[in-house]
Amino acid sequence: MENIDAARLQMAFTLGFHIVFACIGMVMPFFMVVAHKKWLNTRNPIYLTLTKSWQRGVAIFFVTGAVSGTALSFELGLLWPTFMKHAGPIIGMPFSLEGAAFFVEAIALGFYLYGWNKISEKFHWITGIIVGISGVASGILVVAANGWMNAPSGFDYINEEFLNIDPIQALLNPAWFTQALHMTLAAFTATGFAVAGIHAFQIYKKRNTELHTKAFKIAITFGAIAALLQPLSGDLSAKDVAKRQPAKLAAMEAHFDTQKGAPLYIGGIVNQETQEVNYKVEIPKALSFLAHGDFNAEVVGLNDFPKDEHPNVAVVHYAFQIMIGLGTLLLLAGLLFFLVNYKKRQWFKKRSFWLFFTLLAPTGFIALEAGWVVTEVGRQPWIIHKIMRTKDAVTPMPGIEYSFYMYLFVYLSLAAAITWLMNRQIKALNTTKTTPL
Repeated sequence: MENIDAARLQMAFTLGFHIVFACIGMVMPFFMVVAHKKWLNTRNPIYLTLTKSWQRGVAIFFVTGAVSGTALSFELGLLWPTFMKHAGPIIGMPFSLEGAAFFVEAIALGFYLYGWNKISEKFHWITGIIVGISGVASGILVVAANGWMNAPSGFDYINEEFLNIDPIQALLNPAWFTQALHMTLAAFTATGFAVAGIHAFQIYKKRNTELHTKAFKIAITFGAIAALLQPLSGDLSAKDVAKRQPAKLAAMEAHFDTQKGAPLYIGGIVNQETQEVNYKVEIPKALSFLAHGDFNAEVVGLNDFPKDEHPNVAVVHYAFQIMIGLGTLLLLAGLLFFLVNYKKRQWFKKRSFWLFFTLLAPTGFIALEAGWVVTEVGRQPWIIHKIMRTKDAVTPMPGIEYSFYMYLFVYLSLAAAITWLMNRQIKALNTTKTTPL
């Protein structure tokens, strides 16, 4: 295995794992504080039990996210030293601020976990909100750094040197807002449906149904609202990509030839040799409208770019289709929940309803992972768009494949530990008696 392949595999694998832990750590504190607020308002012991169960989950994913995130930070220097040599001084600010947000989150979580009956109830609840806000801030800051890789700014590139560095401009790069908004909503959608699916399965199995129903409604409300808002952020992202990374857009839609009034492809099998997409469904002129707000606008095809700047079209197109397809499914599921909750509550008695949401549990994270494939693979061959190629940033040191195997073992061990811990939490929740504090 060549260095570039081993480095890419390691980064993709570890980032794919970390993003799950990070998103759950960002979002679950909000479920926890909503349950806590309901406990404060109603003194219903079920909400207290649920709050304390979710706080253990928050603690578990906080620790796991810290471990996996720290490993990723070491990987940047280990695998991509040339990139870090030049990019470090430019995008160091978002990483530094992310570290500060992480410390705030850790302090607030400490207050929350150990503050029961020791500090005022209102302040105790507020510390939970701080955990959630600082977690989201951490995610946004990391995504801002990734946005810089897609839309580099805050420096002058002269004779292959990075001069006149402006860290603020780099932090507030042209891609940061659309990427951060899309990622944050994706995190809430994926986590909301995943947590709701876990509780739906318990209801399907008729285990502690009253508690799990309340938990399901809290989680799915967050997930459904985020899923309904996601198309708006997706539209902003698509227009930004069309403007700044037209080759990525062409790969997403598998468009090889430049044309006006370009159609939108749904599905299809890509043949890169013949430059065809077979078995697709075409929506006339829809891509031109979605990308530029004009049905007759010109969409640049891949053939207008040098072949050595083409991303892997099949991978990007399939990942994009998975993201859009599952995102649409979750949007419809969110609408179904609101309809049932407000108009047809008798559906809550149907086991098929709970089975449906159980099956949806992993789909949000599958869509989220597919979205990151689109973002990262679609940018290739650039690690810094139009500035530095990925192959020029990789370490020249041999033996990177052994590092990949080591990280593979560590992250699989983390996944196994998380699975065991969360399974134990669910079993404990099903057997816990809901008694007042």
